[in-house]
Amino acid sequence: MATRILTRIRAAIRNGTYDMTMHASEEMAEDALDIVDIETSILNGRLVKSEKDDPRGTRHIVYGAGSDSKTQIGTVGRFAKSSRYLLITVYKVTEA
Repeated sequence: MATRILTRIRAAIRNGTYDMTMHASEEMAEDALDIVDIETSILNGRLVKSEKDDPRGTRHIVYGAGSDSKTQIGTVGRFAKSSRYLLITVYKVTEA
């Protein structure tokens, strides 16, 4: 199941059938990331978890390296009713 979901998310990124919330855009800028970092992290990343507790739909958390192959990036997104993937937020993953 996780492989199927990640394949579907990656297809949305490759095909450009995704949108980004204003919040995700703001977080991307705040963390000095760009869209290539976000796309690269999803295309080469792994599905960390899917959260089904939101009535708006299942949220998928993907971690992966940005375009520099070093910066770890987390993305949270969900598939909208239109089947487009919606990036809700993005962030640099920091080790605790």
